[in-house]
Amino acid sequence: MKKRVVAVLMAAVTVAGLLAGCGGSTDSGSGSGGAESTEEGKVINIYSWNDEFRTRLEAVYPEVESTSDDGTVTTLKDGTEIHWIINPNQDGVYQQKLDEALLNQADAAADDKVDIFLSETDYVFKYTDADANVAMPLTDLGIDPDTELADQYEFTKTTASDQNGVQRGSTWQCCPGLLVYRRDIAKDVFGTDDPQKVGEKVKDWDTLKTTAEELKEKGYYTFASYADTFRLYGNSIDEPWVESGDTVVKVNQNIMDWVNDSKEWLDAGYFDSTVKGQWNDDWNKAMSSSSKVFAFLFPAWGVDFTLNPNWDGEEGAWAVTNPPQEYNWGGSYIHACTGTDNPEHVKDIILSLTADKDNLLKISKDYLDYTNTVSGMQEAAQSDEFASDFLGGQNAYEYYAPVAENIQIAPLSAYDQGCVELIQNSFSDYFQGNVDFDRAKENFETAIKERYPDITEIQWPE
Repeated sequence: MKKRVVAVLMAAVTVAGLLAGCGGSTDSGSGSGGAESTEEGKVINIYSWNDEFRTRLEAVYPEVESTSDDGTVTTLKDGTEIHWIINPNQDGVYQQKLDEALLNQADAAADDKVDIFLSETDYVFKYTDADANVAMPLTDLGIDPDTELADQYEFTKTTASDQNGVQRGSTWQCCPGLLVYRRDIAKDVFGTDDPQKVGEKVKDWDTLKTTAEELKEKGYYTFASYADTFRLYGNSIDEPWVESGDTVVKVNQNIMDWVNDSKEWLDAGYFDSTVKGQWNDDWNKAMSSSSKVFAFLFPAWGVDFTLNPNWDGEEGAWAVTNPPQEYNWGGSYIHACTGTDNPEHVKDIILSLTADKDNLLKISKDYLDYTNTVSGMQEAAQSDEFASDFLGGQNAYEYYAPVAENIQIAPLSAYDQGCVELIQNSFSDYFQGNVDFDRAKENFETAIKERYPDITEIQWPE
């Protein structure tokens, strides 16, 4: 098992090197508990891929004194410095740099040790895996998840836990997804932009398919791309891509349902055939005022960080309603690195950023994050303070809250990110007519074995 862990974390290193480098033991227990000394270090090294976590920490953490003009160093009131080590997610750079630092953790000087690192839902299990032992159990920091994190959404706690149910991270975010639609298109096609009435038009996949035909008749696309719907299907798998201790990738039937439905919808003209996937110029342009795309499927961060910057029309042109299927998209998890020499500071930061209701509500108000406090988000859903100008005065939390409370997280594995990326890439070629169905399957099999050399077999649903 440990060899497979290494293959996922860093293919070039040995098991012994990985475990020694992360300050861990050779068993799958709860870990070393962090620093051997009770004296805290003077530098807290935090690894992330952007400044999102830094801005939240600056906004609510009471111990912050100041941050350097270039954003690389935050000084706390006790003189401790937070050093922000930022590497982009693109092309796997962030994980590569983080993995290298984890490998060298045991031998690093105190001020060079990783203290906190962040992960995303797509690859969180790579780092919470008990056999990797790179993220400390929260209990080793003195945090009791059952009491101190009792107000968090349960699925976020599950997502941050290892295969033994031990929680090894925490998040300020909860990322329930909604359907975000153009008010003007809704009025043109349905005669109303009322979120409840539009919600009835998209309440499930069968209803949405009928609605898609209505939109097409008026010259509109339902969604920009087949990639827009993947998260809803992917969240519904009932078994992990790779079972713990196994070397077989199992492609869930829900994933193949996405393939078949996407091909049908693309051929029917419900997607814009010129938009090939997400996170490209064509997809961004599909969010502009000149676009004929009716809706996108986004969590709160998607509306604020993706849709809003790409919209060039008047404020208030968009609204949210229920999605055809409950789903979660994303979430950034905070982990205490095994071997940290700042366990008390790390504990305080995690609790302040993920367990303090007032702090979480402030983050929601200031940054529009849907935050990880059940009671807080229930209050937000009923408060006019959370109305959004971008959404025409609508309080989106009213729609986020019920979705968040009903999310069932898909089983996780350390191979999730590669499987999710490569299955979409392989079948994108099929959707675009570049390869046939069988060749798309073959291309996925080849790509996944290249990404993960320890994988021995790919099983497809019958």
